[in-house]
Amino acid sequence: MSRRSALRLAGTGGLVTAGGALLSGGQAQHAAATGIADLAPPTYAPSGRRPRHRRATWSQQFQPGHGWTAAGAGTASADTGDTSVFVRGTQSVRVTTTGTGKQSYVRRLGGTATSLTGKAIRLVFRVDDVTHLSKLSFYLGTGSLANHFLWQFHTHSATAANYVQSGEWVTVHLQWADVAAAAGTYSLSSTGVPSTTTGFTDMSFAVYDNAGGPVTYRLQAVELIPDTTSVFPKGVVSVTFDDSHTSVYGLARPVMDAYGFAGTVYNIADAIGTGGYLALDQMRSLQDFSGWEMAGHAYASSAHTASYSALTAKQVDDDLRTLREWLVGNGFTSEHFAYPHGAFQKTTDGVPVDQIASRHFTTARSIVSETIESFAPAMPYRLKALTGVNDGSGIGGTALSGLTAAGGRLDRCAHNGDWLILCLHRVVDGTPTASTEIGKAGLGTLMKAIADRGIPVVTVAEAMQYYT
Repeated sequence: MSRRSALRLAGTGGLVTAGGALLSGGQAQHAAATGIADLAPPTYAPSGRRPRHRRATWSQQFQPGHGWTAAGAGTASADTGDTSVFVRGTQSVRVTTTGTGKQSYVRRLGGTATSLTGKAIRLVFRVDDVTHLSKLSFYLGTGSLANHFLWQFHTHSATAANYVQSGEWVTVHLQWADVAAAAGTYSLSSTGVPSTTTGFTDMSFAVYDNAGGPVTYRLQAVELIPDTTSVFPKGVVSVTFDDSHTSVYGLARPVMDAYGFAGTVYNIADAIGTGGYLALDQMRSLQDFSGWEMAGHAYASSAHTASYSALTAKQVDDDLRTLREWLVGNGFTSEHFAYPHGAFQKTTDGVPVDQIASRHFTTARSIVSETIESFAPAMPYRLKALTGVNDGSGIGGTALSGLTAAGGRLDRCAHNGDWLILCLHRVVDGTPTASTEIGKAGLGTLMKAIADRGIPVVTVAEAMQYYT
């Protein structure tokens, strides 16, 4: 059995074929993986078209004399010049919370008035252990923050994939489209436009633990960078479809063709040509005649079902390698990928899945949607996407009506500018019965809403070309 038709499963000592048959350990040669250094070079490495680093127009990197303070009822201890762990310069700010669920912060008040017109905020930080992390926020304002805008940019989940993981330096971009609330003299319009984008003197990075124990966090940088509006004044949307369902060709394509919109399909290779899934000629037709992108989601259906975080590093690397070989071998040159179930946590032997994905693809998309993606992405191997968009009733997911309503994500995209990535799955010619389905009529409503707002639609590959 070739590597293309089998996948090692963690803890079994055997192989599972693309069809799901288990082979005994005696029939399979098992090789333990201890890390990326032990993995074979990729057959097709990314071309190098990764987003260039966006230079800051203003930067606080928390080097000696930075003048910010660490305090709050939730702060137990702090060192504003910690030299033990840092990723820039010679130091960072280290804070440990009290474990009581109260706010801990690192802030600057009464600074020089700053304009954020046409700007986004870039944060670089680390949480040593996220076990007791509850949420992360950022405040921007005046009057000792009596007037402020609030970004609630991370709420930690005990079950879902988290953008913020233990012991990793994380980069987050905060855009005007993501403002969660306004206070004092500041306000947000019905379409989510802030009352002002200039004159700010106060900034605060706030952390809350879950009252179950303390959290130690480190802040390395608060910066301003150019936002998406310099390239896309009304923002931009990418419409993506996971899992290779044949309804993408039969139902989604005609709806999107009518508007001249092209989508990105994240494909499961060994499902192609089987019941309910796209055929190769349909994939080629989507690519060659409607401008769609044929990207990767998994090679083996068994790997997709298990999720990469349930496999070893070698199993994940083998699946990604075989997937890329399959795509290139069939004339699909996309270098973009979406994690099965959006999961990019560590493998069973402790290797971050996003690091393995970076060996084979230029970006990797998650289904994290606390904030919407930016140009260039803060972390291209954790692209954010809004998933579960549907026009059903009582089936969960993201209600289409909320997306298209006044002040919804489409309005915020059009009026503030961001990269809104939508993750869809199956299209049905009727009423959806699951959050992974959207009706053909609902898809038509969504495409019309995008077109009516004048928001351009691009594939993921096209979006990345603007910043590479």
